[in-house]
Amino acid sequence: MDSLPPTVAYIEFAKRRDGMIHAMDGGLWLHRHVWKGHRMAHLVSTDRERLLEYGRAVGLPEHRLQFKPLKDPRTGIRRDAWHWDLVGEWLPATVTENP
Repeated sequence: MDSLPPTVAYIEFAKRRDGMIHAMDGGLWLHRHVWKGHRMAHLVSTDRERLLEYGRAVGLPEHRLQFKPLKDPRTGIRRDAWHWDLVGEWLPATVTENP
């Protein structure tokens, strides 16, 4: 992540709710998890262009960006959101956690 422009910097959060709020406000939230035994992460935001900028910076093809409306935890209202599935070479090793 050190070589990424500041506009596409992501943040990890200890609490899922805090990360979701960050994503709802247009920030990039990196949410790590395990799927079928494989480490991966979702990079989530309501700001599609910021996610595309991140993808261009790391070499992700645009067609891999996924649309999935998410519920804003502050209001309960579903909002348009997008995410990248990050696995393998695209899975950041550095933890950048916001308490």
